[in-house]
Amino acid sequence: MNNNTVTASPKQDKRRIKNDRGEAKKEEECDAEAWNTLSMSFKRVQSVLDHNSDLIKQVNANHKSKIPDNLVKNVSLIREINGNISKVMSIYSDLSFNVSNIVVERRSVKNGGESNLESASNES
Repeated sequence: MNNNTVTASPKQDKRRIKNDRGEAKKEEECDAEAWNTLSMSFKRVQSVLDHNSDLIKQVNANHKSKIPDNLVKNVSLIREINGNISKVMSIYSDLSFNVSNIVVERRSVKNGGESNLESASNES
């Protein structure tokens, strides 16, 4: 006979399986870590993109003004925009790496293995 029960978490709209080995708790911790990673990364990206939007508006205003000093300022503004695009790429790259690690960790937990975090703490 199976001792598993299915319950819905009030905070999350998902089902999880509870059992005697505490796997549901590990899955929930993994889910919380994944959502936190995604949320933080997307907030950082949105912040950089919002800043770029403001910079682009400033570049356009400087260009329309045709004032030589403003056109010179556009060079540094465009460099900053390009730097910000690199930041966004880096954030997405880090996000991809972090999510991949979370997925590997989750699979390890689901397959009954101990997590990398647990094995590291057991070695010390």
